[in-house]
Amino acid sequence: MEIAIMPKVSKGQIRKDEQKVLVEMRKNAKENINTIAKRCKFSSQKVRRIIKQLEKDNTIFGYTAIFNEEKVGLKHFIMMAKRNSNKITEETVNQIISRKLEDFTATLGIAVESSFYVHGEYDWIITFAARDIIHAKEFVNALLKLNPGIIQKITLLETMMFIRKQYVLNPSRSKLKEFL
Repeated sequence: MEIAIMPKVSKGQIRKDEQKVLVEMRKNAKENINTIAKRCKFSSQKVRRIIKQLEKDNTIFGYTAIFNEEKVGLKHFIMMAKRNSNKITEETVNQIISRKLEDFTATLGIAVESSFYVHGEYDWIITFAARDIIHAKEFVNALLKLNPGIIQKITLLETMMFIRKQYVLNPSRSKLKEFL
């Protein structure tokens, strides 16, 4: 009896295969495994195995729906904050890392979409949804009170419409003509 020896797959090939799956998942993370497999030219078992490994090593985490804030009575905002040169206390860092921001925003009716620590003119960017500019400004003021003596400058922007969000094109992007 002859035993078939399966060739080892190189780390480079594994990364290429993972990238193919990630590209398809960016288009629609809720897509059927069989459809992803077909587009990648893989078996559904291989795609399932790749996704489980990507979840296990936290390459992918959390699945979310992209929604049109306007249709649920909200507006989208971007807040950019610039720190001053004062040293940040460990308590403040722990507050930023913890979910305390989300806890306190819930009382204001604010839904934080993303929070980024960045390098450049600004140090912190938060994207969020609020009912209107008044509530967005309340959020900014509450953030200043929560972080006294740390923030030098805040710029608040209201998003008129998104063209692409989390890799996905807005199905209503042709409405951009109304703004231009």
